[in-house]
Amino acid sequence: MSPKLLFQMHLILGYVAWLLCFGAYVWPKLKSMEPFDAQRAIATLHSFRFFGLAFILPGVVSPDLPASFTAFATFAAYGDLTTGLLAMLALLTARIRTLFWSFVVAFNLVGALDLMLAYYHAVQADLPAHAGELGAMYAIPVIYVPVLAITHAAAFYLLLRPHFKAAPGYRSLGKS
Repeated sequence: MSPKLLFQMHLILGYVAWLLCFGAYVWPKLKSMEPFDAQRAIATLHSFRFFGLAFILPGVVSPDLPASFTAFATFAAYGDLTTGLLAMLALLTARIRTLFWSFVVAFNLVGALDLMLAYYHAVQADLPAHAGELGAMYAIPVIYVPVLAITHAAAFYLLLRPHFKAAPGYRSLGKS
């Protein structure tokens, strides 16, 4: 099997595995949480995106990758760093709700755009054909990126869904 086909298969299976895990364990919990707590959980995961800088760390990926990979790697590395820092800022400003929500929106917009552009640049650089030269970074696009994309989608859904609070004095059925 060619490296390109293996990479594409790994990428698809990464999404399938994360969607199964997310649907069974993570999504039910996130939906049941207060919006603030759910977004904090998502921000915590995304605060580790600084790790994407390893794409430009000499010795981590093969120096034999084509020059087009440099554009992909640089953009992905700094997009991940920016997203991670915005997620950290959201977490650091949790006590100032207006700032927190601003950073939640920012890290999700920047992070989702970063992933979309990374996919675009990866296709332009024919990354799947050179996947074996990614070295230690091979796991990032096939294991880590799927859960990042899924949690961005979940964060947007949670941000956009209506939230209803019971009126004061309201008692739901079955509660005294």
